[in-house]
Amino acid sequence: MKVATYNVNGVNGRLPVLLRWLEEEAPDIVCLQELKAPQERFPEQAIRDLGYDAIWHGQKSWNGVAILSRAGPLHETRRGLPGDAQDDHSRYIEAAVAGIIVGGLYLPNGNPRPGPKFDYKLRWFERLIAHAGELLGSGLPVMLAGDFNVMPTDLDVYKPERWLDDALFAPEVRDAYARLLEQGWTDALRARHPGETIYTFWDYFRNAYGRNAGLRIDHLLLSPALAGRLVDAQVDAHVRGWEKTSDHAPVWVELADEPRRRRTVRPKGRDPSETA
Repeated sequence: MKVATYNVNGVNGRLPVLLRWLEEEAPDIVCLQELKAPQERFPEQAIRDLGYDAIWHGQKSWNGVAILSRAGPLHETRRGLPGDAQDDHSRYIEAAVAGIIVGGLYLPNGNPRPGPKFDYKLRWFERLIAHAGELLGSGLPVMLAGDFNVMPTDLDVYKPERWLDDALFAPEVRDAYARLLEQGWTDALRARHPGETIYTFWDYFRNAYGRNAGLRIDHLLLSPALAGRLVDAQVDAHVRGWEKTSDHAPVWVELADEPRRRRTVRPKGRDPSETA
C-alpha cells in the first residue's frame, strides 16, 4: 500500500498538476494540505473520476486539508485537533481506511517569530503531541502525514545558518518535533534515508529548485504497529519541476501488508545443522 502526503498550495489552481500526479503514480491514500478553498469549492468530482473517495475540511483562501483513498471507503474519525474549541483553522482531519488510522495535518507556519503566530504554532504543536499520544495509546496502526512546517535537524535545510531566526527552524519547534518522535513514532523518510540530504519543499524564488536549495518539512510518521511494515519512503521531487506546480513535492511511503520479518544472521563458520 502506498500512502502519500502533498501540500498542493491551492487545490483548484493546481488541479491539473494534482490529477496528473495521481494518474501517473496512483497512490492508494493521499493527505492533501493548503487546499485554499471553502468546503463547497473542493473539486470532488474530478477526484472521484480518478477512482478516489475523499473527505475534506476546507477554508476560504487559507489552510484546508483532505484525505483521498482508492484503497477503500474513508470513515472520518476527527475533524480538527482537540484542546481549543475556539480554533477555527482547517488544519487537521483524520480517518480510518484500509485497516489504518490516518491523520492528515497542516501545522502552522509560525512566522514572524517572536509574535502571536509563533505562539499559536507552539500551542498547536502541543495539542498535536497530546492527541498523538492518545493515538499511540490505542495500539492501532496509525500514520500522521502532512506539512509539519519544521526542519528537524541541520540535515533537513539548505544552509541552516540562514534559518536560525525562522519559526520553521526555531529550537522550541525542533524540540517539539523531537518530543513527538520520542513517543514512539518513526519518521519514515529519515528512517529510509538516515544520512541523506533530501528535501520536500523548494521556494519559488532564486531558482531554489534548480539549485536544490530546499527544506524537508513534509513528514510521514508511523506508529510502532506500522513502522514494521515500512518498505520504502521517497519524494517525487520531479513533480516540483512541472509547470504551474506547488512549491512542495509529494512524499510517500510503501507499506507491506504485514510486518516485515528480519533475517536471522548466523555466526560465520558454523554449520546450521550442528547442535550444541
